Amino acid sequence: MFLPETYQVTLALMILSMLCWGSWANTLKLCPKFRFQLFYWDYAVGLFAGAVLLGLTAGSFGRSGTPFLAAVVETAPSRILWAICGGAIFNVANLLLVAAIDVAGLAVAFPVGIGLALVVGAVSSYLVSPAANPLLLFGGVALVALAIIVDAAAYRKRESTAKATTTRGIVLSLVAGLLMGSFYPLVAHAMRGSGSPGPYAIALYFAIGVLLSTIPANLLLMWTPLDGKPRVNGFDYWRVPIGWHLAGIFGGAIWCVGAVANFVASGAHFVGPAVSYSIGQGATMISACWGIFVWREFAGAPRAAHMLLVLMFVFFILGLGAVAMAPLY
Repeated sequence: MFLPETYQVTLALMILSMLCWGSWANTLKLCPKFRFQLFYWDYAVGLFAGAVLLGLTAGSFGRSGTPFLAAVVETAPSRILWAICGGAIFNVANLLLVAAIDVAGLAVAFPVGIGLALVVGAVSSYLVSPAANPLLLFGGVALVALAIIVDAAAYRKRESTAKATTTRGIVLSLVAGLLMGSFYPLVAHAMRGSGSPGPYAIALYFAIGVLLSTIPANLLLMWTPLDGKPRVNGFDYWRVPIGWHLAGIFGGAIWCVGAVANFVASGAHFVGPAVSYSIGQGATMISACWGIFVWREFAGAPRAAHMLLVLMFVFFILGLGAVAMAPLY
């Protein structure tokens, strides 16, 4: 299987992870009026297909480790369980975060949800597998979390009529953040120690966890949407253009590429899961770049919003730089 042998290659994988995790949601924008719950069926299938394809390619070639198919067969049941649980927890967190954004608005859901996930994920992953300079790591995490908060403030300035912050929205954001920060240590634990099947096999079992958990969780959200909108009609799934389904599959595959790159990078002994996860969660800033420069979400926004965006990028670059240097010192 392909595994990085230098820090430069490992850093490139972590940056790829950040780019993919921050870009997959653009595929939803290609599907106007497609309810997220319906889009998510295709997304889950694309994520699983991506894990299989990457396993059969990058996970099967090279001189390092056990080839993908052999690793899948030889994986211990306990490691399979950890990976599937990680996928299920991530999946529920992802669905709840989207619901929280609809209920409370981006300005509340992102700093509460993603900010909490970043802190919980970095700390818990470091406890599972300590690596890198803790001062640089957690100092960088704090700066990235601050950048997320400033980003949310910019969105609030942009809105002429901000959504009311409801108790339900805050609770959803907190639960989503705790779950989003909890899935990665489970994956790291599955890949830890001697006898590890490697990141590609673990990614497949993680994707199985996503796929299996999507059935009950998404059906529940279709029947009882948490955003206050009407129930989702399942027959609408078959009434949309084929291109929308392809966009959903592509979106899941993009996220999976980022996940596999992150899992592979986290296995490097000089990096560790805390650094890999923290850089990957910089995806929030990548998403902000898409919104600002491509989708023109801040066109006509007040000057104060643009000033906050500049400050956001300063904090983000400083924080990302600190986390990237943590394994070197």
